[in-house]
Amino acid sequence: MDIAALQAQTRLFLRQKITMMVNRYVVHVPQPDGSEGPVVAFAEQKRMAFKEQVTIYTDESRERPLAGFKARKVIDLAGEYDVVDDSGTPIGMFRKDFGRSLLRSTWQLQQPGLPTLTGHERNLAVALLRRFADSLSWLPYHFDFSIGASIAFSVDRRWGLRDRYLIDIHDPRVDRRLVIAMAVALDALQAR
Repeated sequence: MDIAALQAQTRLFLRQKITMMVNRYVVHVPQPDGSEGPVVAFAEQKRMAFKEQVTIYTDESRERPLAGFKARKVIDLAGEYDVVDDSGTPIGMFRKDFGRSLLRSTWQLQQPGLPTLTGHERNLAVALLRRFADSLSWLPYHFDFSIGASIAFSVDRRWGLRDRYLIDIHDPRVDRRLVIAMAVALDALQAR
C-alpha cells in the first residue's frame, strides 16, 4: 500500500505474534465488512535489547522498510524515541511522561506541523488496577491521544489471549506511520 492510501485509513488493526525472543506485530487495514484485511505493516522488537530499536516494514517479507523508532538513550525512565521514515528522515518522536505515568500512563507524541499530542489511559480505575496488581496485567487498556480537547487517535487493547488492538484515527493530519509506531510502542514499552 502506498503512503497516500495508508494516510487515508481511519482504522487499523494491530496484532502481536508471540515468539520466544522477538515480539512481532502485524498491522492490517479493515475489509469493507469491518474484518481484518490486507497487511500494511510488520514490526519486530528484540526482547532484552540494550538500546530499543524497532523497524516497521511494509509486510512480513521484511523487504521494504516503512518506518522505525529508536531510543535516544540506553536507559531512561522518561525515554524519548525518534520515529523516522523509510529513508531515515524524521517524521516525529514520542516519549513517556514519567511523572504523570505514576498513576495513569501518559505519552507525548510530536509530529512536525502539529501541536504536541498527549496520550493517556482512558480509564483511571483500570490504570490503577494494572499498577497495583501485577496479576491483572492482562486487563485491556485504552489510550486516547489528543490535541487539546480533540481526540486525534485511539488505541484500544482488546480482550483475548493474544494482544490485539483496534486503532481509530480521527485527525487526518496525523501521519499513520507515526500512529503505527506509537501503537507498537504501547505494547512493547508499556510495562517499562
